[in-house]
Amino acid sequence: MFKKLKILDEKDKRLRTISKDVIFPLQEEEKDIIKNAMENLRYSQIDKYAKKYDLRAGWGLSAIQIGIAKRWFIIVEEQDDGSFKEYFFANPRIISNSTEKIYVEQGEGCLSVNREVIGIIPRYARVTIEARDINGNKFEMRLREDLAICVQHEMDHLQGILFIDRIDKKNPFKDAEKYRSI
Repeated sequence: MFKKLKILDEKDKRLRTISKDVIFPLQEEEKDIIKNAMENLRYSQIDKYAKKYDLRAGWGLSAIQIGIAKRWFIIVEEQDDGSFKEYFFANPRIISNSTEKIYVEQGEGCLSVNREVIGIIPRYARVTIEARDINGNKFEMRLREDLAICVQHEMDHLQGILFIDRIDKKNPFKDAEKYRSI
């Protein structure tokens, strides 16, 4: 049975917590939470379920956004054929990045920020991340464009940073001409 997540709002001070490393093996209870979170993200991207369960569309979610101060996040990306690719990253770190920076032309969004925010956040166009999977196995992954931005956004959450913190308050589109929009 579907269980809607309670996602913390930007005003909740817990979102400013610096998350702690994940210790493996994960408990079954935490694996169930992760599975449910992935289902929430998947359903949020399918119109009929998004309407039925009143879900805001989202690709990524960090543990801290549901009140768990651990260094993990998930991404659920819809594929061209309508299927979904699910990613789990624990104790992630960027081990290399491009010099090129990009930004989301329509602006980034966040399930914890329930309002429209204008401005750009320059992010690396490509990153290589080292992390652990749900079983604690170390892996590396090279990501580009949308996925690279999503990973950087979620990694910010692990440090208590919201995307709105990265927008220049006085000039939300500062230096936009220096970066490529996607």
